[in-house]
Amino acid sequence: MAIIKGFFIFATDLIFNHRLKIDLMKKIKYSHLVLIPLLWLTSCKTAMSVSEVKPYENISIASSIPFDGEMDRLIQPYKKEMERQMNTKISYTPVELTKTGDNSNLGGLLADYTYEGADVWAKQNLKQNVDAAVINIGGIRSTIGKGDILLKHVFEVMPFENEVVIVKMKGKDLLGMFDYYAETQKNNPVSHLFLETNKGKVTKGLVNGKALDLGKDYCIATSDYLALGGDNMWFFSKGELISTGIKLRDLFIEKFKQNPEVKAPNDVRLIFNN
Repeated sequence: MAIIKGFFIFATDLIFNHRLKIDLMKKIKYSHLVLIPLLWLTSCKTAMSVSEVKPYENISIASSIPFDGEMDRLIQPYKKEMERQMNTKISYTPVELTKTGDNSNLGGLLADYTYEGADVWAKQNLKQNVDAAVINIGGIRSTIGKGDILLKHVFEVMPFENEVVIVKMKGKDLLGMFDYYAETQKNNPVSHLFLETNKGKVTKGLVNGKALDLGKDYCIATSDYLALGGDNMWFFSKGELISTGIKLRDLFIEKFKQNPEVKAPNDVRLIFNN
């Protein structure tokens, strides 16, 4: 995986330094030009000031830029290695994995993987279990067709660097999650949760198959994006955020590798009645 990330950094640096002949100053954003003088001002006894700021416009990588054979030859070994890794088979699915419907099989699968990965971490580091998991459907950027699952498919599904976090919160505060689903009727995937609503009201809510205990502490696995209020999930702000340091995409890759043939969930977890 390191060579893939390294290639992007290497290629970007080459493109902006060699092909487009952009000097160092063009690579420094305005924010950095402000930050550096500020550091000088706070660390030096002699007062410093900004003598000159040169704004530069972004230059897009487009077809209008002529082909550079030297650049192409330089990149080829890295490109080939990246393509080799990206096309590596890591699992197989006998059915298409999609994100459509209130209980999509891909959404449920990734929510389950999030739960399982967070639960293992919590048992090792917190000496307790994770009760449920929530992810957002908008963060799933692609689907996976029937057949071999390649490494690149996971990058297409999850192109972001989001991390798994655990939010520890009281049952009474978890009611905010139930209300969120009742009000939005959004198909954000869940694991070890069951919610049924009717006309914007929660009619049934279960965590790990049990009714919500308002006085109990619950551990909910999710992404850092959602834990910080993404997708309007502000109810998480009432809990304690615990970082695991686990990247969601890395977790999904490992889970696919551990399961040579994916068994997509088909159980009903969300029911929205109007």
